[in-house]
Amino acid sequence: MISRLKGVLRRAGLIDRDTFRGFLRDVSGVIHVGAHIGQERELYAQYGLKVLWIEPLTELFAALQSNLRGYPDQRALKYLITERDDADYSFNVASNAGGSSSILELNLHKDIWPDVELNRSVPMKSKTLASVLRIENIEASDYDALIMDTQGTELLVLRGAEPLLGNFRYIKTEVADFEAYKGCCLLADVEAYLEGHGFTEHARKTIARHPGGGGYYDVVYRARGAGA
Repeated sequence: MISRLKGVLRRAGLIDRDTFRGFLRDVSGVIHVGAHIGQERELYAQYGLKVLWIEPLTELFAALQSNLRGYPDQRALKYLITERDDADYSFNVASNAGGSSSILELNLHKDIWPDVELNRSVPMKSKTLASVLRIENIEASDYDALIMDTQGTELLVLRGAEPLLGNFRYIKTEVADFEAYKGCCLLADVEAYLEGHGFTEHARKTIARHPGGGGYYDVVYRARGAGA
């Protein structure tokens, strides 16, 4: 009952008025790349969103599918998303229940979370987001927000989604302004790419600070003309 009431209030804009989470009121569907186990499923449901979750790791995908039972508007797909189709990668599985898993190796990430290690690697082939929607016969226009949490490869996801970017009103990403993973994209890289495709920063939240300077952020970008 409380959850349903919160959903009504959120959709009406009477709670969560902050610019960081409030963008969910302005969209009807979300593609979430780097799903993990779907921790945000209840939040999305309260906003009445159609959700496509994408997660590459077998054990996390199984948990994700289980967690989505009872959420008829939310669907899970098992793919590794990058900028290339059928490229071979070693997907590094992290010790924190898979939360920091990536195709990249850890770098300065260890300075903030020293207990996190990469325990093993799983061979995988990648797909672009554009190809996944085509393969799965998914209508891109059903989803007007993209959310990414792929541990340093968010720019690869965006490059592979370039044909779809015009469908999105908002793009939210986790990103650092220091090299958390070896060769990872940085905040400036993502910002420059999205500005070149008609997006501007809408809201930012700091997740963690690096002791040597810099930070980890969640950043929401808005397509120009998508609203105030």
